[in-house]
Amino acid sequence: MKTMLTSKKHRYFERITIFLVVLFLMTGMVGCGPTHYNLTISSTEGGDVITPGEGTFSYNEGTVIDLIAEAEAGYYFGNWTGDASTIGNLNYATTTIAVNDHYSITANFQQIPPGQFSLTIRSTTGGAVTTPGEGTLTYDEGTVVSLVTEAEESYRFINWTGDVGTIVNINAAITTITMNDHYSITANFGPEYNPVVAAGWAHTVGVKSNDRVMAVGDNDWGQCDVGDWVDINRVTAGYYHTVGLKSDGSVVAVGWNDYGQCDVGDWVDINQVAAGYYHTVGLKSDGTVVAVGSNDYGQCNVGNWTDIIQVAAGGVHTVGLKSDGTVVALGDDTYGRCEVDGWEQIVQVAAGGHHTVGLKSDGTVVTVGLDDDGQCNVGSWTDITQVATGGYHTVGAKSDGTMVAVGDNDFGQCDTGGWTDVNQVAAGGHHTVGLKSDGTVVAVGWNDYGQCDVGSWTDITPTVLLY
Repeated sequence: MKTMLTSKKHRYFERITIFLVVLFLMTGMVGCGPTHYNLTISSTEGGDVITPGEGTFSYNEGTVIDLIAEAEAGYYFGNWTGDASTIGNLNYATTTIAVNDHYSITANFQQIPPGQFSLTIRSTTGGAVTTPGEGTLTYDEGTVVSLVTEAEESYRFINWTGDVGTIVNINAAITTITMNDHYSITANFGPEYNPVVAAGWAHTVGVKSNDRVMAVGDNDWGQCDVGDWVDINRVTAGYYHTVGLKSDGSVVAVGWNDYGQCDVGDWVDINQVAAGYYHTVGLKSDGTVVAVGSNDYGQCNVGNWTDIIQVAAGGVHTVGLKSDGTVVALGDDTYGRCEVDGWEQIVQVAAGGHHTVGLKSDGTVVTVGLDDDGQCNVGSWTDITQVATGGYHTVGAKSDGTMVAVGDNDFGQCDTGGWTDVNQVAAGGHHTVGLKSDGTVVAVGWNDYGQCDVGSWTDITPTVLLY
């Protein structure tokens, strides 16, 4: 009898234990679910919040919500108020909010006084409009408003877009706008292009912080004889020649010169240089371009180019980036490498052996030309801050200092997946070079001439930004 009672007790306690375990697990499952917060949105007279609308909404913790406010006729958007600490920009009608708690926000609109017009000012990543500031402001008709921008480190001002009809110079970082209507304008910024590492067909060049130059690799034509160069700010490397830009705007060059590609001794007022296989291109401070060297395909016919802010030289073609974000190209168009007429919002260009690459202001990349090795497969790239092109490969530096690369990888020139903290990249014939933020340099790829022997390089860093 006692044994039977003991057995019943055991079964009873066993059932209680199972019940408690199940209850604990159910409670834990509920506690592990996502946290929800309410976002209450309202607006004052004169407009509405059209995205996500007005009222109270529930979101998972950490969700980033788009906010779009739209003013009625006769009003302008003023700002966001309330629990606004996680709103991207309080003065922008189009912005975001990160939902990390219960929030209540209001879109405020103000009436435009009679005889006045509104001016809405925005900026892209990389800078800000410091005068008169950003947001929406009102002015009397005919008022001339000063516009002053300031670029962040490693960025440069590109142009003004939007309602720019009365802006005196859309390509100037400091200019004016005359208020004759309601206007909305944007200051556009792009990555600074200040190359201090360069890769030729089989050699690599770097500029030290003391403006001296180092070079390794193939030197059969003296393309690495840069030891006596001084006061150099930028470098570029062609097939068998090297070009250096001095701080006074003059240019020096060494290496193979059978086509006159090193005849740059009389160049002045240059603020950027580019070297192709057998030609050299220089960008002057007034936006015009000069070129010397092989011209079999018209790659040096740049005499009528104007309003250029960056140049690139490929195998036998030349590419120019205009201040309005469009691109021009000339030279050998085999494989369509010069078909860039429809490109817009470009902030940097690069020219490879048989292809051309453009970096867009949104961090995506476009390309045309030979794609036999997949060097043009950049359609999925995002968050890119600089591009470089080699003989048959393309490389992109991302904003987090990592790298992406596509194309011919027979020598491992695309094996950059493990690189970090890289802020500048160059691509040669079959090798890739990266400059790290600490001034050291890394390289992968073909190394038969020692062009990747940069492990001992230090203090390679930009000293002067000319844009």
